[in-house]
This record gives sequence, structure tokens and C-alpha cells, in this order.
Amino acid sequence: MNILSLRRRCIPGLVAAWLAGLTAHGQMPGGAGPAGVSSALTRLFGSTTAFSAKGEMQVTDHAKKEIAFWPMDFALLDKKIRVEIDLTQTRNKDMPSGTAATLKQIGMAEVVSIIRPDKGLAYVIYPDQRVLLTMPSSKADSEGSGKAPQVSRTPLGKETIDGHPCVKNKVVVTDSTGQTVEATTWDATDLNDFPIQIETQEKDTTSLVRFKQIKFAPPAAGSFEPPSGFAQYESADELKVGVMKKMLESAGKK
Repeated sequence: MNILSLRRRCIPGLVAAWLAGLTAHGQMPGGAGPAGVSSALTRLFGSTTAFSAKGEMQVTDHAKKEIAFWPMDFALLDKKIRVEIDLTQTRNKDMPSGTAATLKQIGMAEVVSIIRPDKGLAYVIYPDQRVLLTMPSSKADSEGSGKAPQVSRTPLGKETIDGHPCVKNKVVVTDSTGQTVEATTWDATDLNDFPIQIETQEKDTTSLVRFKQIKFAPPAAGSFEPPSGFAQYESADELKVGVMKKMLESAGKK
């Protein structure tokens, strides 16, 4: 078997491994959009409308055993969200061994998700492959983005997180469509009550996100726009086919 034939036979398996990585993210508190993120998350930030931070996300089961973990770069600007994830730095109990290295090999390890409630759109971007997936936001994200939600907070006590004195609160956010988001937040009193830790529960899983290295300077507006010159797709299947075709063509030239 020659090298070209070997590459052609391996590519479908590499793409399959990439798809396995896409489903290995778990859930971000507040929704299930790209990378588990939705604009519902922004309603937990109170008066904070712009910041950037390092984040760590962990999902555990009913026995508090880890299901998934990943670090991320997180940015918020007027309800617009940007999340950057390096899949080689994630852990997931269901991810096959070697998947991270495979994702790196095929240029699909770096993933950028952008939520734009003002446009009713979400983007999933793979910078190394120069491709992006465009999809509609959820109905709740689009319709509720411009309307003030009702927020109730019930103090549960005081704790210190990463050296920050915090008030632990049970938070219930109800938007104009009647959709609710329930969470426990640790609001840092030395950071204008910013929620440096957020916990949500769904069925038998618990999701916990913690923010570090928080900067309250507004992120660049351009970072919430889809990049120009990238191949654009409107479904995951189209993206899969497009990437596979691109990889086969590249293999054929070597």
C-alpha cells in the first residue's frame, strides 16, 4: 500500500475522532449552545457587561466523579460571548485514548465559539482549518436578549474562593419567555459582586465553572465577529464533508 492510499484510508478515521472530540465538552452553566454556552449565562453576571478571564469547567456525576474538564478563555461584551477551547487540554471519560493527539494532527483541536444574541446567530470556528459553522441561536437567546430578566438571589452563606471573599447565593433568572435558569453563584465582594464561581445541576450531573485572571476592560469588539476568508458551513454534516474533502485533497498533493 503506498503512502497516498494509506493517508486516504486514515482520513475518515481522523475525522471521526474529531467528531468524538466535539461531543466531549459537557455542559456550560446556562445552556447548550456551542461548547454548551448560551446567552442565558450572561444573566448571572449582574451589572457586569464586559470582561475577559481564564476559566475552568468541570462536569461531575451524582457521585461527584469527574465526567469532563476543560480550561478555556472566556470573554463577554454586551451579551456577546466568546469562548476559546484547546481540546488537547481537556479531559473526558468517554473520549477514546489518543483522540487529543489526533485532533491536533488534523488541525481541529482549537475551537472558538461565539454567541451573538443580537444577530440570532452562533458560530463555531476552527482557526487551523480556516472553517466555521454558522447556526441560528436558540429561540430563547434571540427573543430574550434585549429584555430585562427577573433575577432573585437568596444568600446561602459566605465562603472564600481563590482568596476572594464571596457571598454564596442561590440565583433564579426568569426571562420574558418564562424560561428559567437556576444556579449557585459565589459573588466576590472585592470584585463588585462578580460571580467567580457558578454551579448548575441537570439531572444527575453538576457543572462548575470558575473564573480566574479576570479583567474588566472591554474586549475588542472585533473578536466577536466571524473571521473573513474562512469556508462557511450551515450544518455539522456539511462541515464534516468539507473538512474531509479538504484533507483528502491535501493528502493527494503530498
